[in-house]
Amino acid sequence: MKDVILEEIVHAMAARPHAAWLWREPLAASASVDDPLVGSLKEWVHPGHLMPWELLPGARGIVAFFIPFSEQVSMGNAQGRFQSASWARAYRETNALIDEVGERLCGMLRSRGHEAVFVPATHDFDEETLTSRWSHRHVAFTAGLGTLGLNGMLITERGCCGRLGSIVTSARMKPDTRHRVEFCLFKRSGSCGMCVDRCPTGALTGTGLDKKECYANLLANAPLYPDIGWADACGKCVSGLPCSCRIP
Repeated sequence: MKDVILEEIVHAMAARPHAAWLWREPLAASASVDDPLVGSLKEWVHPGHLMPWELLPGARGIVAFFIPFSEQVSMGNAQGRFQSASWARAYRETNALIDEVGERLCGMLRSRGHEAVFVPATHDFDEETLTSRWSHRHVAFTAGLGTLGLNGMLITERGCCGRLGSIVTSARMKPDTRHRVEFCLFKRSGSCGMCVDRCPTGALTGTGLDKKECYANLLANAPLYPDIGWADACGKCVSGLPCSCRIP
């Protein structure tokens, strides 16, 4: 199933404009809903987080995938107060790609007699608490796609600079093994923290993230490129870092 996911993503990527400079090779991983960490999502993420079986009664498996941005996109967004035009375009294009791939994969699973659901890549959160009802990055962590960095983002084998998607299905999935080694240099040895320095508003610190301050900054970035469209993104805390495009 994981190979099919990657084939679907690569096919969809190749068909989209700007593919050559926006993205690198994607990754995918899977988990069983019987995994104790999956079963405790409400405890270790937040109480309002949905469980797989709340999204899909009879859920048995989860598949998470990561579409990494190119080094060109990452480095182009590393400097300055606001997001670069290439970052805004990558954000918009990748969200659309993730939604497209998620729906196609669900359709493929249904054609094989399974049930499947997909949560959109973005804008699926409570605007009061700024918490997602389904966190793709935490779900991807349970599937073994990477480890969570100081910036709260998932660091995969191809870094943290990119976007995540996930689906829930009634099909049983062969679980991938979670990484035993911490990828984040700060968490591993206290030797980094560049993501904190990159944050343009001070919302990200060594002890956590001020979500309201961060969200206000996203909204300030959103209308900057009318020709691209509404892009409520920033990406400074994942750009131009040792972990942006690889395991440091």
